Order: sequence, then C-alpha cells, then structure tokens
Amino acid sequence: MAVLKMRELGPGYTSEVDTTDEQTWCQILQEFGDANIYQTWSYGAVMSGRRNMSHMILRKNGDIAALAQARIARLPFINVGIAYVRWGPLWRRAAHGANVEIFRQALRALRNEFVCRRGLVLRLFPILFDGDAPRFSPVLAGEGFSVGKEARGRTILMDLSPPLDDLRQGMGRNWKRNLKSAEQRGLEVVEGSGEQLFETFIDVYKEMVSRKKFVEPNDVNQFKLIQAQLPEKLKMSIMLCRSGERVCAGLVWSAIGKTGIELFAATSNAGMKNGGSHLLRWKLVEKLKENGFGVYNLNGINPIRNPGTYRFKAELAGGNGKDVYYLGRFDSRSSFLSSLCIGFGDRARTFYRKLKELAKTARGVKLWPKAAN
Repeated sequence: MAVLKMRELGPGYTSEVDTTDEQTWCQILQEFGDANIYQTWSYGAVMSGRRNMSHMILRKNGDIAALAQARIARLPFINVGIAYVRWGPLWRRAAHGANVEIFRQALRALRNEFVCRRGLVLRLFPILFDGDAPRFSPVLAGEGFSVGKEARGRTILMDLSPPLDDLRQGMGRNWKRNLKSAEQRGLEVVEGSGEQLFETFIDVYKEMVSRKKFVEPNDVNQFKLIQAQLPEKLKMSIMLCRSGERVCAGLVWSAIGKTGIELFAATSNAGMKNGGSHLLRWKLVEKLKENGFGVYNLNGINPIRNPGTYRFKAELAGGNGKDVYYLGRFDSRSSFLSSLCIGFGDRARTFYRKLKELAKTARGVKLWPKAAN
C-alpha cells in the first residue's frame, strides 16, 4: 500500500489517502450513520478491481470525521481519467453530528487529491436529496463542483421512527389488505446471508426478468461476488418467501449505517398471486425497526416507465413515505483535456444506452427504473 503523508486543510482538518487496510476501513465504516454498501471495500474491489481504488480519511483535530472510497478509471496511454465516489463522502459520524463544515472539508480533500494532485475528473454521487439543495448546493459549488445535466435518480424514503402499528396503519388500503391475506396463507420466510440463499434468489430473479422482459439496471451476479468478499457484519441479507417447497418471492437488502436499502427484489411465476412480496417487505420493515434503523430506502422508482412498481412502493410507505429526487451527480475538473475526454465518453455512453433501449423496446423489452444513483 502506498502511504501518503498527511495533508493540511482548514484549521484543525487534515486528510490522508491510502493509509488504511481493508479490515480497518470496514471497522471505521460502521461508525458512520450514512455508511452504505457502495462505500465498502468489497464493492469497489468487484466493480473496479483492487488496484483501481483509493481511500481518503478526513480528520478533525486528529479524530476521524469523514471517509470516501473512490473508484479510478483511466484512459490508456494518456494521463486522463475519472475518480468515482458513489454515495459519498461519508461525514455523518455520531461523534460530530451533521456538521456541514465536515462535508465541505471532505469535498476539499477529495478535490485536492484527485483533481489538483492527480489531474483526474472527480465525480460524486452524494447521499443528498432535493430538499437539501439550499444548504448543500452552495457548498458544492464553492468547492468547485458543478451539477450534471442528466436526469436525477428518484426514490421513496420510508420513515421508520413511528411504532410498528402506526407504520402498518399508514400503508395504503390495498397494500394492507394484500399483506393480511399473505399472512393468512401460512407462507414461510427464511433469511440469511449465505451463498445458497443468494443462488436461490438469483434463480427467482432470472425467472422474473424473463417474464417481465426488462433490461436489468444492475448485474445481480456482481452483487453475489461482492457478498462473498464482504465481512460478516457488512453482508447483505437475503429473504426468501416460500409456499410449501416453492420459493414465491425474494428480497436482497443492505443496512450498514442508519438506513436500510432494498437492492433487488423478485417474484416467481408461482408467487404472482399469493402476496409473498408484500410479506417480505413487511418482514423487512419489522427487521429494520427492531435493529434501530431510521429509514428504509425503497431504491429506484419511475412512475412513467414502471407505474406498477411505483404504486407498490408508494402504498407500502404510505403516509410515512417521502417521494424524493437525489440532488444529482457533481463533477470537478481542472484539465481541459480531461474535461473533453470524459465529456466525449459520457456522450458516447448515453448514445449507446439510447440505442440499446430502442432495440430492447422494439423487441418488447421493458426498461426498468434505475436503482438510486
């Protein structure tokens, strides 16, 4: 590991890059309320390769205050590339509260390292929503970040602070009726983090993809590889609903900080009418509530492209849900060449994606809403 010396920032703030190992990173990660699977070492290793990651730690008066894992991609033969920070930086640590100045200093440390020192384009997808814009958009702009022009991701956040009875009462009427019916069918729910459960889920997921004919927004097999590398405390959880010997629905979710996030969900052909998907979501709400998580991120909605899933999630959250847009993607760059190359790459990917979507649509394949940024 290349150890870089500590760098001075604002008064009392210092940053260090690539000074930690995987085990220590995983331990520190769990101390942040905004920790998430996209900032785990295992996610970066599977998605980009272990040689293409970098880890920044921000300290305030010597105490760890913020973290960020970046995935690095470079163009061959020329010193041009991009550093991705997905759902980061992490800066909501219990010891410091929601201190916006820590967020600012984390942005500064990241820009100093990846833009100024390495000459890369730095691309952030922070865990911020449209309601955060008045406080955080000026901070991002002040630290040299501009917002991307593409459509922003959208999700529903379910507040888990009310009592369980109130959460259930707040659901949509049809959702409650379907849940009650599922509970009366004697369905069995099993949960775990093992490889066999993940394999069984993938079988159900593939069956659903074939039935609905949609383009997968994320590769479920990559997440299976991530699961194999995650330490036990950070592993995703797989929930399966069975009717007799047949699996009728499945759910993969992650909860590391204070938010539980739904990653993948599937219903088998046999489970289309028995309410297994309703029962699994309610069991997840109970699980998150029992373990002190404050928010359930239902992760990925699109009322236009997929109105059925939107209604399902909106009725699940009911009066305790909030339909929100992510604040967006933010880029910082210093080199005209980097800006030109990355901009060309973005346009090429957009063009390719549109061609792919048109081809799929022509064959009757549905476009599934993307997961949250």
